[in-house]
Amino acid sequence: MRPPDQVLRELVEQWIAKAEVDYRAAEWLLQGGEPIREAVAFHCQQTVEKYLKALLVRHQIEFPKTHNLRQLLDMAARVAPEMAESLQDIVILTPYGVDIRYPSDFPDVLPGQEVVFCQIAARVRDQVVGQLGSYRLKG
Repeated sequence: MRPPDQVLRELVEQWIAKAEVDYRAAEWLLQGGEPIREAVAFHCQQTVEKYLKALLVRHQIEFPKTHNLRQLLDMAARVAPEMAESLQDIVILTPYGVDIRYPSDFPDVLPGQEVVFCQIAARVRDQVVGQLGSYRLKG
């Protein structure tokens, strides 16, 4: 039987790995000749959501099944208040997690916004990884 701290570490690393897939997808889509802005926005939202969930798992804070970044950020503020305060702008990405997946329900991503969204995702990535201490990105 694995010790609980090893199980926790593995779960956090799984969340990080999932977040990294979305982060790399967003970056890759951004590098194309004509970026697919809505897809970049979706992957940026997913990056932020999964990194916040990794932090919550690390601190053993249960969270509901949600894509609402405000809710996740408020929960993260319990263990990382300064980080949460500095990331208030991430909520702009919330609609791109689910709403964008259905016709006529998604907000437009204006030209240039996809770059800002990737910058937000990178900032969340950096700050959450900094909060995770010994829980690090692999590779």
